[in-house]
Amino acid sequence: MARTPIAKRLKEARDRLNLSQTDLGIAAGMDPSGASARMNQYERDKHVPDFQTMKRIAAVLGCPVPYFYAEDDTLAAILSHMGRMDDAGKAAILEMLKRAGV
Repeated sequence: MARTPIAKRLKEARDRLNLSQTDLGIAAGMDPSGASARMNQYERDKHVPDFQTMKRIAAVLGCPVPYFYAEDDTLAAILSHMGRMDDAGKAAILEMLKRAGV
C-alpha cells in the first residue's frame, strides 16, 4: 500500500504542537479508550480518517484540511501558512497571484 500524505502530515502537525496521539484523538472527539490506537493507525497509514474526522483533527491542529492531502512538501507548507492567515491576508495573496498571471 502506498503511503498517503495524510500519515506524514498528521505526524508533522502533531509534533509541531507537541501533542501525544492520545491528546490529539481526544481533542478531536474520539473515545479516550481508543484515541491513541486510532491516531497511531492514521499516522502509520494503516487507515485513513474520513473527511469529517479529518476536519476535526485539522481544527485541533490549526491546519486547513487541504494541508493533509498535499503530496508536495512546499505546497503543504504554503497551505499551512495560508490556513493561519485572516481573510484579508488570503485575499491579498490571491490578488498578488492573479497579477503575476498565476
